[in-house]
Amino acid sequence: MIKKLALIILFLNLCAAFAAHKAPEKDYQNRFAKTLDNAKTEVVAPDKTRCDILTDEYAIEVDFANKWAEAIGQSLNYAMQFNKKAGILLILESPKDYKYYVRLNSIIKHFKLPISVWKIGE
Repeated sequence: MIKKLALIILFLNLCAAFAAHKAPEKDYQNRFAKTLDNAKTEVVAPDKTRCDILTDEYAIEVDFANKWAEAIGQSLNYAMQFNKKAGILLILESPKDYKYYVRLNSIIKHFKLPISVWKIGE
């Protein structure tokens, strides 16, 4: 009985995790990578972190809109690790997510950060 209950709880948690987003981050990552020349995904950096998308010019972090702040640090780290330009692909899944896109770009502009930003979704 306890094993059955544990499996049900695990199943419900997995469902909740996938229900939080319209699609997994990896789907957006792969879709965007296909639009770029010589793009590779999930490239391991010298510090053992994984760059979401690496091109001849950019090291790109892909993240959901509410993780905009984390994306700044990750994109700069990937750029440094691979000696590329930093980039962020921000995933907007609803019109409400646009505020995060504005915040991200405001911080980048204010501090003159060398990060290019793209958006995908809404």
